[in-house]
Formats: sequence, structure tokens, C-alpha cells
Amino acid sequence: MSTEPDIRRETHAGGGRYLLARDGAEAELTWTVIGPGKISADHTGVPKSMSGTGVGLALVERLVSDARRDGNTVVPVCSFVSAMARRHPEWADVIAQ
Repeated sequence: MSTEPDIRRETHAGGGRYLLARDGAEAELTWTVIGPGKISADHTGVPKSMSGTGVGLALVERLVSDARRDGNTVVPVCSFVSAMARRHPEWADVIAQ
């Protein structure tokens, strides 16, 4: 059995979002394409029922993983993504400072 959270990625022409549903609640991280090879992490929303469970971090980790795979740089507009990037210097290859 996998311990990885089930995060769904939804995309559209101008961006997309990552969704993690658990026990009837849904957390999301939205992003926007801002240029060739560059996306902004716009907003992370985690319901109170999921607060403190690591869901927000899991969403950012997925964003970072996909950005690496796709050759994108992430501009952390969202304060949560920015805070996580400061705590994870190993993401410096993907997160614009």
C-alpha cells in the first residue's frame, strides 16, 4: 500500500491546479503559466479539517516534482509556497527567489 497522497493535477491553457481530497474535504494549489518555462504558484488552500496534516507540503512537493520534470521554474506568489521554499533549499533549482 502506498503512503503517497493521491494528488490530482488539472490543467488548462493558462495554468491549472493540484487537488487532494480526503474525508469529504479538498485542498488545492493553483498555478498560472506566466511565460515560456515559467509558472507562478498562486494560492494554496487547505481546509481547517486538514490543517497540520502535511497536505499543503504534499501539494508543493508535487508542484516542484512536476516543474522539474517539465523544465519549469516556479515563481512563488503564494506566501505558503514561498515559506516552504525557504525551508527546502533543495528546491532552489526550480523555485525562483
